[in-house]
Amino acid sequence: MSIWALLQGFGLGATMIIPIGAQNAYVLNQGIKRNHHLTTATICSVLDTMFISLGIFGGGALLSSNETLLTSVTIGGVLFLLFYGSLSLSSAFRPAAKQEKSKQVLARGRRAVILGALAVTVLNPHMYLDTVVILGSIGGQFEGNDRIAFAIGTVLASFVWFYTLSIGAAKLGPTLSKPKVKRGIDITVAAMMFFIAGHLAKGLWSQYVA
Repeated sequence: MSIWALLQGFGLGATMIIPIGAQNAYVLNQGIKRNHHLTTATICSVLDTMFISLGIFGGGALLSSNETLLTSVTIGGVLFLLFYGSLSLSSAFRPAAKQEKSKQVLARGRRAVILGALAVTVLNPHMYLDTVVILGSIGGQFEGNDRIAFAIGTVLASFVWFYTLSIGAAKLGPTLSKPKVKRGIDITVAAMMFFIAGHLAKGLWSQYVA
């Protein structure tokens, strides 16, 4: 098994996963609230493992070769990111009293937290583009044990990142939950969502104009 292929997988996996997205925003918020944050990190990591493996071992090429399906996933990703970005922007400018009430409502049980983690992963088409299409297409270029090593590297990147984000947010919860800091996080998340949505939409537009 090639260490170089594993390191490539880890590096590319981190590049795809670390930029703020719906999964990261959810893991961060659960960590700040210390509300089943390790469960959230585990669910997101396991689901990433499933989709990364699907992409690298055949699913990526299948999705990439189906133009209609890929276009549908891209459009879905744009809409999902715009919706999630709007929620973050709305949260950033919500009055303090409503913020406190919202915190009480969002302090949910384990089942609700798991369903939330499933939603921001499985219902997020942008995640399919990152894991199944991009990582799958790159990983599919490796052969034999090198492909397995690349897959392990990307999966490790997912587990390391989500657990680091979750535990770090929990430890820094008192600071990150301050109104001004929380507002800054929400605005940053919204900006990143809108930026990624715009990038996907631009690529889709260029494809059809060309």
